[in-house]
Amino acid sequence: MDIKEIHRLIELMNENDLLELELVEDSKKIRLKKKYDGGARVIAAPMAAMAAPMPAAAPAPASASGGAAPAAHAGTIPIKSPMVGTFYRSANPESPVYVEEGARVTPESTVCLVEAMKVFNEIRAECEGTIVAILVENGQTVEYGQPMFLVKPD
Repeated sequence: MDIKEIHRLIELMNENDLLELELVEDSKKIRLKKKYDGGARVIAAPMAAMAAPMPAAAPAPASASGGAAPAAHAGTIPIKSPMVGTFYRSANPESPVYVEEGARVTPESTVCLVEAMKVFNEIRAECEGTIVAILVENGQTVEYGQPMFLVKPD
C-alpha cells in the first residue's frame, strides 16, 4: 500500500464521517483512527443487545419521488442517514427511544443510532423543530442519504 492509497482512505473517512477504519490485505494491515472532534459519538454495544440480534426488516421501498418528503409533510426537513447501517431507536432494547413523533429537537439532540460494522454511531438532529414523522422501523437497514425522520422547523 503506497502513500496515495493511504491518503485516499483518509479522504473516504472524512467524506463518510468515519472515526476509525481498519483494512487488511493479505499480510498487510492498516488502521486509521481520528481524534474525537465532538461530532457523532461511537458507543459500544451492550452485550445483552448483541446477544439477541434483532431480525432484519425488509428495506423500505424506494419512492417515485426519489426519497423526497411526502406531500403531506411539505416544508419539513429530513434527517438523513450519514452512512449505510442498521437503524436503532434506542441504545439497547431495555432503554427508552431517543425521540417519538411530536418530540422537540435541537441540533444537539440525539435521534437514533446507526450501527455500521459493529460500531454504534449516535445521529444528531442537526436542526431545530418538531419530529413529525419517523420513516424507518427499528432494526431496519438504512442507506447513505436515506431520510429517517422529518422535522417541522419552528
